[in-house]
Amino acid sequence: MHVDEKTVRRIAHLARIKITDDEAAGLESELSAILDWVEQLSEVDTESVEPMTRVVPISLKQREDIVKDGEKPNEIVANAPMSGDDFFVVPKVVE
Repeated sequence: MHVDEKTVRRIAHLARIKITDDEAAGLESELSAILDWVEQLSEVDTESVEPMTRVVPISLKQREDIVKDGEKPNEIVANAPMSGDDFFVVPKVVE
């Protein structure tokens, strides 16, 4: 897939990257090569391959999902600059 200079400049703008004319010309070929490589990946047959999360199959330890409030509100707000009634107090930012 060929990427033109207009596309390179659009990508740079979206990424908030300032590029020079020389850099834009170099990036055209680099991005085209990357997209050609990605197209090659689509040619690989993956029908019989199961999705996996890691190379070695392991099962994660699980615990019961119990809802609790922590039962220590005073400790939680102890280091807060301002607190009231066991809640964090923050300055108003919307008028």
